[in-house]
Amino acid sequence: MNETPETSDIPLIWIVDDDASIRWVLREALDDRPYEVEDFDSPLEALRELKSVKPSAVISDVRMPEMDGLEFMEAIHDVDPHIPVIIMTAHADLDTAVKSFQSRAFEYLPKPFEIDEALSLIDRAIKRHLSGGKRPRKSRQTKQPLNIIGSAPAMQEVFRILGRVSQLDVTVLITGETGTGKELVARALYELSTRASGPFVAINTAAIPRDLLESELFGHEKGAFTGAHTQRMGRFEEADGGTLFLDEIGDMPVDLQTRLLRVLNDGTFYRVGGKTPIKTNVRIVAATHQNMAELVRQGRFREDLLYRLNVIRIKVPPLRERREDILPIVRYYLAEEAKLYDLEEKRLSREVEKYLVHQPWPGNVRQIRSLCTWLTIMAPDKTVQMDDLPLELQQGKEHSMMLEAMAHSGQMAEQTTEGVGWQAPLRQWAAEFLQSGQKGLHTQAEPLFEKVLIEEALRYSLNHRQKAAALLGWGRNTLTRKTQALGLDKDAP
Repeated sequence: MNETPETSDIPLIWIVDDDASIRWVLREALDDRPYEVEDFDSPLEALRELKSVKPSAVISDVRMPEMDGLEFMEAIHDVDPHIPVIIMTAHADLDTAVKSFQSRAFEYLPKPFEIDEALSLIDRAIKRHLSGGKRPRKSRQTKQPLNIIGSAPAMQEVFRILGRVSQLDVTVLITGETGTGKELVARALYELSTRASGPFVAINTAAIPRDLLESELFGHEKGAFTGAHTQRMGRFEEADGGTLFLDEIGDMPVDLQTRLLRVLNDGTFYRVGGKTPIKTNVRIVAATHQNMAELVRQGRFREDLLYRLNVIRIKVPPLRERREDILPIVRYYLAEEAKLYDLEEKRLSREVEKYLVHQPWPGNVRQIRSLCTWLTIMAPDKTVQMDDLPLELQQGKEHSMMLEAMAHSGQMAEQTTEGVGWQAPLRQWAAEFLQSGQKGLHTQAEPLFEKVLIEEALRYSLNHRQKAAALLGWGRNTLTRKTQALGLDKDAP
């Protein structure tokens, strides 16, 4: 005789994780919710319980000793495909995010997570289950996605969105600073999509003159303008059935924006000089490093076009917001460049690793790749030392060492004076700066910090440059360069 699962009017939530601290945090957070909560440290134990009890929602880790969380979710859905499962992971990568949604996860929750976010997801899962909402059909498996490196929370959010929208034929706008890897994200969207068998066509709208851009996008008929000796197919026709990536969309001329909007609205366009409408079936992925809302306010970008492009937005974070990813990215490109040039793969010394993590990287991932190419070719030994770095990177070495020394002495001072010292007012200034809504904390603080130290060293040495440089731990040339950069020379006696 088959056992019938028990039912209850009170929603039942299962927490499945081999980490006792995660189970405790979630149980405590759910204590004031109108739910019953049961937790398991073993997915196999939960599956045995599933024979007699059916939960309203499950929140499960991915990596567990007895069974992978995705396999566990499949086993649950074999019993009841309508049970929503939220997948948690502290080891977030693009592949895990995509597989979670392909395996019909309700949502993907990277660790560490905000408890309010977790509670909101659980509430939504319960609401959908109570309303009788059905699971979407299982997505077809796609080929292995591109290797996008990222364990920082900001990148986990990128992975979550990619996993969610990759199989949906929606327009996506990718934003982020120059060099952050926006095209890599666009290619991942393409390779994970149902259009992966079609073409991927990329065009940088900022790199093509306005007179040529229209023809590049839409093609032209023979004789449409001087030099048009033959009919030419445009990028929209080339991308038919696939994905068209419009990079730096913020630089597109306003009159061409009108034509682009028409294509997005009805899927048809005319070649330059043409009279016959051409139908195209293209997914648009656009990218920009600019503030699009500001461009709209300035009248440089159509607001209605922005609405059409910004259906789903993916913000790719700069490296300064994901410093834990810097060394993995460096190691990846060192290995890639060594293969490319058939040279020995370089390794970083501990000192270099520590130094690179704290650099500003204004060029982001693109700058790192350039550095790895340089080191692969120019570093004389297998292990890269500080002196092997390019001169432009070494220029900040003295300042970095000084900050480290000051931090160490500051920690000692705090221990001996119970927190009395220069750190307290600095912390207060930093807190007030951030609370004011401003950005660029380090950029603002660094020159002020150096200026104070230099002025005091000069005052203490009675403006003797050689002695002041020695007090600062620098060479005289470094002091001269710093005083010139900070505008102190004009005040010197």
